[in-house]
Amino acid sequence: MLFDPERHEPLVDAEWDPRRARSAIEWIVRDAEATYSPETYWPTHPKDLEPGEDPAQLSTSLYFGAAGAIWALRYLGATGAVRPAGEQTYDLALLRERNRSWLLSQGSRDFGSYLMGDLTIDLMAWADDPSAELAARLATLIEQNIDHPARELMWGSPGSLLAAAFLHEQSQDSRWADQYRRIAARLGAQLLWSDAHGCHYWQQDLYGYRSTYLGGVHGFVATARALIRGCHLLDAEDWRAWRHRIVDTISHTATREAGLANWRTELFAPPGRPPTMLMQFCHGAPGFVVCLGNFPGAELDEVLLAAGEAIWLAGPLVKGPSLCHGTAGNGYAFLKLHERTGEAKWLQRARAFAMHAIRQAEADAARYGRLRYSLWTGDPGVAVFLWDCLREEALFPTLDVFFGAPGGR
Repeated sequence: MLFDPERHEPLVDAEWDPRRARSAIEWIVRDAEATYSPETYWPTHPKDLEPGEDPAQLSTSLYFGAAGAIWALRYLGATGAVRPAGEQTYDLALLRERNRSWLLSQGSRDFGSYLMGDLTIDLMAWADDPSAELAARLATLIEQNIDHPARELMWGSPGSLLAAAFLHEQSQDSRWADQYRRIAARLGAQLLWSDAHGCHYWQQDLYGYRSTYLGGVHGFVATARALIRGCHLLDAEDWRAWRHRIVDTISHTATREAGLANWRTELFAPPGRPPTMLMQFCHGAPGFVVCLGNFPGAELDEVLLAAGEAIWLAGPLVKGPSLCHGTAGNGYAFLKLHERTGEAKWLQRARAFAMHAIRQAEADAARYGRLRYSLWTGDPGVAVFLWDCLREEALFPTLDVFFGAPGGR
């Protein structure tokens, strides 16, 4: 089976209501503004705590902490989704120090991590003040991460690849193009070949475990997204080679049933375990559609459309409304297919998931007595999804766009 029905729930029967979507964005943003503290940022949601973790510990990262919530509030204000309540400023230098302290407390020195480290905090600071000092710091963070063994978006060099692409788009400084090409070349040298599947893949050394993830955070397709983003920075011959590898791996690893498609979590399942099939952004078809939605060419169109139909059939996720493993992240796949095909049904489906995500966010807020103040796992990410449903855009936050108004695709 392509997905586990127990992980999904029936779609609420609610017509698209743009006023309700705007009201939900306003609710999320105003609540976040009112709850923010310069000393403690936002309270960590119980869903973002691992067993035994201190709920009072500052949560600072882009993925599920203060950096991501700040990014979302700044982005929603800059793009006109809401008018900021006041002249709120954020001390990004202090946030960087606190995030670095948190990483060290976890035994990590992965300061160049895109979703968990200093890199994206410094990107926001550079957007405010593109100084030579900040540029040098960013260049160092990217350079130090080139040989990271994770080889995935969250911790490894693919996140650095994406950062270099954003920086080049914003500044046109050749140093970022040079770094981008060096990272891409190193990733190319690290590729492995599977005779069994007839395709290339990466092995990720992640959390003490060697894996062969394929999905939209830790796997092959997340790296493919970063390569697609900056393909214009590569030599024509290098991009042709990457294009061939991407098409082969995506095509050869898809599991198909009755006109539908999904991808297993790992290319090679751990010994004694069957392949895992999920249907969420970080593992499964939604992440593949989002990451490949801007692929230049039609070779993958058929399998992406089949994946979109599978996402729709599966329905919203029981886990809630979030981007990484919730209804909003799956809804972004429909926005990508609408952008790619121009077919109205995909926008309608995205908006249906948006109405469901609002219900889920409201239910979670009632249950926990608070919102979930994070970008990839919480309500600010949902607000960005609702905004894209309103304006008919498909800009997955910090993956497709970073610096306010969108750059290249």
